[in-house]
Amino acid sequence: MITIKSAREIETMAAAGRIVAATLALVARHVHPGVSTAELDRLAEEFIRSHPGARPSFKGLYDFPATLCTSINQEVVHGIPSRERVLRAGDVLSVDVGVWLEGLHADSAATFPVGDVGDEARRLLRVTQEALAAGIAQARAGQHVGDIGHAVQQVAEGAGYSVVRELVGHGIGASFHEEPQVPNYGKPKRGPRIVSGMTLAIEPMVNVGGPEIRTLDDKWTVVTQDGSLSAHFEHTVAILENGGPPRILTTAN
Repeated sequence: MITIKSAREIETMAAAGRIVAATLALVARHVHPGVSTAELDRLAEEFIRSHPGARPSFKGLYDFPATLCTSINQEVVHGIPSRERVLRAGDVLSVDVGVWLEGLHADSAATFPVGDVGDEARRLLRVTQEALAAGIAQARAGQHVGDIGHAVQQVAEGAGYSVVRELVGHGIGASFHEEPQVPNYGKPKRGPRIVSGMTLAIEPMVNVGGPEIRTLDDKWTVVTQDGSLSAHFEHTVAILENGGPPRILTTAN
């Protein structure tokens, strides 16, 4: 069921989203060669819990063991932080984080270069951010979920990349995953109609190679089937009444 949020609920999600944005900014300052993903996770959890009433959304969600999802290079999403996973120059690191506050969630992700990375990695990160922006621009009252996916797909595939099809964005609110599903591909004017008060997590996952993925034996880490580089960016947005662009809730402002 798609839930419509009140103005008060959207403000609470925006407060959670500010903590999410600040957490990603904190992690970004510590992404460098030689740091472990477990250390980044520790910093993030301590920071989130330093805010009264806030807690990590991911820790314990479906029994996930950590605050952050930390996914390196060909890992698409859901990488588990570990002391053994030490970042190296040239890596790209996807960091996904959610915050629960006063009964509501906010969710965001970004992919960071570790030291100097190659031209291909820089281009992949730029294109994935552009795909996210294109998807967000379509998240307006009166549009359809398919308009979001189509916009993401056009940008990613137009750059010669592929979009992951087996994982999708989602509604978000009192539950971390709500309806509707928000694929990163699709056709305009298809899927559920977007209405004011909806809150959506839009999250392109873009691969240099093919779209196929598989899950590792840890039952969490999703990787590209062909071993190609992948990037992931995400924002939580709220649909406004006037049919204009949505409000991005996972920002510092």
